[in-house]
Amino acid sequence: MTAPEDRLMARALALAERGLFTTTPNPRVGCVIARGGEIIGEGWHERAGGPHAEVAALADARARGHDPAGATLYCTLEPCAHSGRTPPCTDAIVAARVARVVAAMGDPNPEAAHGAQALRAAGIAVDVGLMEREARSLNCGFVSRVTRGRPWVRMKVAASLDGRTALADGASRWITGAEARADGHAFRARACAIVTGIGTVLADDPELTVRAVATTRQPLRVVVDRRGQTPPHAKVLRGGALVVTADARPAAWPAIVEHLALPDAKGRVDLGTLLRALAARGCNEAHVEAGARLNAALLEAGLVDEVLAYVAPSLIGDPARGVAQRRDPLASLDARVRLAFDDVARVGDDIRIRARILGRN
Repeated sequence: MTAPEDRLMARALALAERGLFTTTPNPRVGCVIARGGEIIGEGWHERAGGPHAEVAALADARARGHDPAGATLYCTLEPCAHSGRTPPCTDAIVAARVARVVAAMGDPNPEAAHGAQALRAAGIAVDVGLMEREARSLNCGFVSRVTRGRPWVRMKVAASLDGRTALADGASRWITGAEARADGHAFRARACAIVTGIGTVLADDPELTVRAVATTRQPLRVVVDRRGQTPPHAKVLRGGALVVTADARPAAWPAIVEHLALPDAKGRVDLGTLLRALAARGCNEAHVEAGARLNAALLEAGLVDEVLAYVAPSLIGDPARGVAQRRDPLASLDARVRLAFDDVARVGDDIRIRARILGRN
């Protein structure tokens, strides 16, 4: 594979990103059809039930007056070989007499996999693995759901340079600037669920909606509320939300509010079961905006995959609140949560850091 092919796959990945907020529960997929290095058709998957990227690209090529026969098709995910809401993409590719398919990654969904095998059986050359890391990153949530049975969990924090997220009395508006807050809304929009804890609800009364960026859907709002203390007039409940407790549902909550009782052996909310329940609803990415206690509980349970941190150019000092408040102190530094920085960028006056928890996919 050559540098020009990198360019074509990069274009397919850029097309896939157009479905960043809309494809759930399906993966984000882009496709480019090229002949002699020149693009003759392109497309992306916009939403579940709509045309897949490959079918859209084939239609685009024909609309431009090009016959895709003998061309090379570049797609960010192995074409599907099963009938779901739409027919198999492999059938459309074979019918179009495409000569070669280059896929960034194999399909992790066992129901849709084996597309490469079906294409090869039809005499089409197939290569898999070009820009695989970028493709897996774009669909980290989809991969997590179909392989691990739970969403990709992204924990968002906004902190001062010394790691303080709020004053001792809980005041935190605003540590970071408007640009960072808008950027955080873009990560809300790409998620399927926004998860918070009762402490945040009582302290800040947040809406937890996407407002700073344009989107056609709002993620499910989820409140982890062990004792059912969420006030019935809380903003997070307006329009519907899922509240998860360890006890029975309070009678005062509006009927539009969903409820799950998921107690663990210690009478707390079973966070692992909650994530599996979200995956069963087709949730690919869960975006956590919570306080130090829920953050720590998720980290201690090994349920966080990525930290999205906005760091402000300020110092707060102690006493103040930190990112995670453990129930028990660490016995040694060897027990600390280790991260790998994936990306560091300037956002307004603040710094955005994306870091993966080491040892996770």
